[in-house]
Amino acid sequence: MDKFEKTNAQFEEAIAECRELFSKKLHDYGASWRILRPSSLTDQLFIKAKRIRQLEITGLSLVGEGIRPEFIGLVNYGIIGLIQLTKSFADTVDTSPEEAMALYDAHANEALELMKRKNHDYDEAWRGMRVSSYTDLILTKIERVKEMENLAGQTLVSEGIDANYMDIINYSVFALIKLSE
Repeated sequence: MDKFEKTNAQFEEAIAECRELFSKKLHDYGASWRILRPSSLTDQLFIKAKRIRQLEITGLSLVGEGIRPEFIGLVNYGIIGLIQLTKSFADTVDTSPEEAMALYDAHANEALELMKRKNHDYDEAWRGMRVSSYTDLILTKIERVKEMENLAGQTLVSEGIDANYMDIINYSVFALIKLSE
């Protein structure tokens, strides 16, 4: 197995872990996230990333949950963000669990395919990075999304909110892989 095949397998394993939690929460709560407006979703991503950074800096968790569950949350909220971009937000839950899982899988696969292309071009550079750098890059991507939302889509050279969500997902998966090694 070459280095790219190893990364692909690790990525798929990490996404499977995230998907399992997403599916369980979907069972318990339904697609209640469908009511999240873009700014609320961005703030949820911010809360997760900010908590990771705080835990990295202090090493202290008063609620007993560590960094790993927060990165899983970032993956899942990143995918929810991509779903919301394609479907817009709703006033009520309008998505069946089956449809939500199909959308999840489609966007997770898009993230995997993007990672494969970028990983080839960057030659596995992510493996030499620290998990704390992923956290900082994720926070940077969230700040970019906030700014794009504030500009109401009137950007000049931005890749777009979807590209930032994809990067958040991929950096989070890289963190999950590194935390497992």
